[in-house]
Amino acid sequence: MHGEYKVPGGKLVVVDLEVDDDGAGSATGAVLRDVRLSGDFFLEPDDALEAINGALEGVSADTDAADLAARVRAALPSGAVLLGITPEAVAVVVRRALARATSFADHSWSLVHRGPESPELLMALDEVLLGEVAAGRRGPTLRVWEWDRPTVIIGSFQSLRNEVDAEAASALGVDVVRRISGGGAMFAEPGNTITWSLTVPESLVAGLSFVDSYAYLDAWVLEALGDLGVKAEYRPINDIVSAAGKIAGAAQKRVPGAVLHHVTMAYDIDATKMLQVLRIGREKLSDKGTTSAGKRVDPLRSQTGMAREDVIAAMAASFRGRYGLADDDVTDVELAAARELAQRKYLDPAWTRRVP
Repeated sequence: MHGEYKVPGGKLVVVDLEVDDDGAGSATGAVLRDVRLSGDFFLEPDDALEAINGALEGVSADTDAADLAARVRAALPSGAVLLGITPEAVAVVVRRALARATSFADHSWSLVHRGPESPELLMALDEVLLGEVAAGRRGPTLRVWEWDRPTVIIGSFQSLRNEVDAEAASALGVDVVRRISGGGAMFAEPGNTITWSLTVPESLVAGLSFVDSYAYLDAWVLEALGDLGVKAEYRPINDIVSAAGKIAGAAQKRVPGAVLHHVTMAYDIDATKMLQVLRIGREKLSDKGTTSAGKRVDPLRSQTGMAREDVIAAMAASFRGRYGLADDDVTDVELAAARELAQRKYLDPAWTRRVP
């Protein structure tokens, strides 16, 4: 079995191993054999590598990540130095190998970038494409959104009245929709926001914890931003940040067979309008170490000086150069299903107000 894992902010960790189904020491009889760790990380002293391999030899194949990491940590020589790798990363890559996880490079990726669409249709397309990937009728897809109007998007479990000033939203012409993923409220405007979805088979995040999957699915974004000269990093659980503040926020929805990971990034922002329609509580601001919601967001326009469409094109090119990306569109069947779902669900006040 073979597993790969790019450590967030670190290096690539690779493992090759075999599973002995007749091994001793496990309730199922399956144990790890011939474990060979490799990668472009740094590790001192040299014999620390063999110590890690030895710590995993003969371990039950159903050992969880926490116990695997503890074994690796205990086996490290005194004073060992690990750069770009951690015991936790070793555990993750072993679990990914055992789960037969896939990597970005294992898939043929499609890019869907349509013209401006209504908020309810954008929500519905996410749900429809998630089902299509889960059913195996569509491959992994990167979809760039275009908004046709200002919108507040609240998380699946958020209270509508607690998050949105309905009177201000109505007066300012801002729509309100509820998405199928969790997380916090987002404010999006045509021309000022860059939003995309990754809809992927669950094999891509196999062996990863929920938190680790966020970092894994956003790793390409950090690389793409780096190509633009923007130094950014992942901040658990779902933020992409720079030294000046938050750049983007992510959310996920999972169904058997597939994962939806979507991100809203601030290209530019009307902070005044955002603060009028969003009820951002002091407690939420305090845990970010700031007293101004407007200062929490660090727009890409100020960092790159690039036009929005050029930022999108550059990010797509970065993805294409690393993993391949073919231009595509939704099918007529997918679009018809999304339009029906938009009317039936996302325009229904019962859905929008399901948490009053």
